[in-house]
Amino acid sequence: MSDWIQIILLTLIAGIAMPVGAAIAGIERIRPDWLETEVRHSVIAFGGGALLAAVALVLVPEGIRSLPPPAIVACFASGGFAFMCLDMRLAANATSASQLVAMLSDFVPEALALGATFVLSKGTGMLLAGIIALQNVPEGFNAYRELRSSTHYSGPQIVGAFVLMALLGPIAGLAGYFVLSGYPYVVSGIMLFAAGGILYLIFQDIAPQAKLEKHWAPPLSAVAGFLLGVLGKVILAV
Repeated sequence: MSDWIQIILLTLIAGIAMPVGAAIAGIERIRPDWLETEVRHSVIAFGGGALLAAVALVLVPEGIRSLPPPAIVACFASGGFAFMCLDMRLAANATSASQLVAMLSDFVPEALALGATFVLSKGTGMLLAGIIALQNVPEGFNAYRELRSSTHYSGPQIVGAFVLMALLGPIAGLAGYFVLSGYPYVVSGIMLFAAGGILYLIFQDIAPQAKLEKHWAPPLSAVAGFLLGVLGKVILAV
């Protein structure tokens, strides 16, 4: 099987994890209500931990590899500033989509990196695809719940939109493979920009949503989400 076909399949599988997570979130509400609340906040925290792991263990380490310090500062800071402006725009329109923005900001740069690194190591690309898929399930779950509660879109419409978003994976992966593999500094800049934006969203929107008074499962889930990223990093390093 040729490399580009493998990239399409791997990134598509990783992307399909988003609507899978959304479909799980669309299942009938859990009873009793306290358990529903506990589970929802725990999954939000788990997704936040996974995003933080993506920033700390994938996006930043890979991003700083090819850039000088001034460029690192510029890319990372501009990502945080750009996402702040986007967050302000969404707030002005009374729409909350922080989970969706964070999910796509994580998925697209990592798919780009997958395609770019596939030239050098197919094994690394396959493992990275697995990590992305594991991250996308809780992120799709959280984004579905957020959009369902803050917009007029129905459940099937949101899941269908996530299926279309999954196609961004193969597009980004092929772009990384055919176009950006020869320009590692461009890939690094994109990853740092996304890292800055995701970090802003984690502390502005996602972490506050995860907090639940007199309950301890959500913060423990954040630890579990970060641990997932650590294990993925360890596997990639083997």
